[in-house]
Amino acid sequence: MDKGQKINCTVTSCKYNDKSHNECELQQINVTPVGNCNTKQADESMCESYENKEQH
Repeated sequence: MDKGQKINCTVTSCKYNDKSHNECELQQINVTPVGNCNTKQADESMCESYENKEQH
């Protein structure tokens, strides 16, 4: 990633998660808002790039 940035991630069910380093292996991710959620907390967004590693 540019300027040495990394995406830290502990979602081990995602196929892009490197659980040995708790990092996302993608160069970038898409973050999207959660519909009908106005908590002003982190749960208002989610990683749209997530893919379950069990899916074929």
